[in-house]
Amino acid sequence: MTATADRHAQTAVPIHPLLASRHSTRAFAPDVDLTDAQVTALLEAARWAPSSGNTQPWRFLLAKRDTGEFKRVVDCLNPGNREWASHASALLVAVRTEANERGPLGHAMYDLGQAMAHLTFQAAAEGLTVRQMAGFDAAALAAEFALPETLVPTAVAAIGVPGDPAALAESVAGPDRAPRARLAIEDLLIKP
Repeated sequence: MTATADRHAQTAVPIHPLLASRHSTRAFAPDVDLTDAQVTALLEAARWAPSSGNTQPWRFLLAKRDTGEFKRVVDCLNPGNREWASHASALLVAVRTEANERGPLGHAMYDLGQAMAHLTFQAAAEGLTVRQMAGFDAAALAAEFALPETLVPTAVAAIGVPGDPAALAESVAGPDRAPRARLAIEDLLIKP
């Protein structure tokens, strides 16, 4: 594994600075709100992600801090995620479309992942951070927002301006204070 004490990725070869500097923090500036222009730019970036057959099997539920919708999303998070995610400027529920008029969309999760990657890098370009999480009750979220069976909550992303990791509770601060690490390229390749 490759690790670094700062938050900048130590890469085997140079990559785009936006990719090398992006990281997912649990620390958010609790007094900064997203502007409508920022939200639109994030969603526009996701909208232009590639998808199989141009099906665009992604939908989003956006809840800004200090709204009833935000509290409803927070209530569906696992307790450990509630502790830090409640300080984000917004929570975005990433929802995949399981089927369309032509039938099941077996690639929906992959395509939704691409849309979220586009959104994440647009956020980084705007000085924002995105922390995605799987620690939530998908069934509770679907019920809370009356989603039809074809719309499946797949991830929740906390979005906002990065805050001070020193302000995080010890119970959730570990990853934000630890060096970044990734498997080596050789460990990612499957040898035939």
